[in-house]
Amino acid sequence: MASSAPSLVFDTSFIPETGKPVIEARGVVRVTAPNASPYTFTGTNSFLLGHDKLALVDPGPEDAAHIEALGAAIAGRPVAAILLTHTHRDHSAAAAGWARALGTPLWFGGRHRLSRPLRRFEINPIRRSCDWELVPDRILADGEQVLAGDLKITVHTTPGHCANHLAFGVAGTETLLTGDHVMGWNSTLVSTPDGSMADYLASLDKVVALPYRHYLPAHGGPIDDGPAYAAALLAHRHSRNEQVLAAIAGGARTIGAVLDAIYPAQPQKVRIAARMTITAHVEYLEARGDLRVRWGWPEARLALA
Repeated sequence: MASSAPSLVFDTSFIPETGKPVIEARGVVRVTAPNASPYTFTGTNSFLLGHDKLALVDPGPEDAAHIEALGAAIAGRPVAAILLTHTHRDHSAAAAGWARALGTPLWFGGRHRLSRPLRRFEINPIRRSCDWELVPDRILADGEQVLAGDLKITVHTTPGHCANHLAFGVAGTETLLTGDHVMGWNSTLVSTPDGSMADYLASLDKVVALPYRHYLPAHGGPIDDGPAYAAALLAHRHSRNEQVLAAIAGGARTIGAVLDAIYPAQPQKVRIAARMTITAHVEYLEARGDLRVRWGWPEARLALA
């Protein structure tokens, strides 16, 4: 897989036109929220699906300017449902308010949940970014086809970034709304136990095999050849697994030491995210039988199996 996949090249040239409705495909309009950050890139992309009757995907943060921009883009048309790719707050914080204002149901992949139980004394490092209390009016299932406004979409479960992550395929087109699962500007944060590297890799395999070419992520710009890019992401992650094993073979015995070996000169904000994802790689390699890990405080102790 790694040898046949194209090189992974991130595209950070995206100009979001924040607050403006931008047509991304027939029946798909993007409005980007003004919540740019090192983790959200240029901001969260909300999408309106449909023509005369709409669905709102990922309403984003509780930001007055973004709420006003979405209202202008909706332009009085009925909104049949609010869909969420997942329940991290940069996507979902405004969802309950929109549901109340519009009298519209919330559809997503079930309440926010961890990908595995917490270990003793473990804390979910992104717990404050999760929308724990949000409850769906309808739980969407894998392969289900639903009418979102006046467009039919197919639901695809894509856990990994978090356990309830979904992607939405616009039926009869090559367009897939990928949420945070596949993004062109950067690789996805996989923070265990909120996320799971094993699930993330399996979900990449899944989307590569789906009949969609044009990906619309929830952060950053469109991806023209989605399956090729997802295959490159998959190869990148398998390469990172090999780098983790090589670092441990070279004497690294903690996740911090592995981080120093792989990211020797990255800024602190990048290192925080990288540490989360390296921990997810370590868990994956332990489950695969390649590592022995003694999980403890303040650092796990690592050894080759």
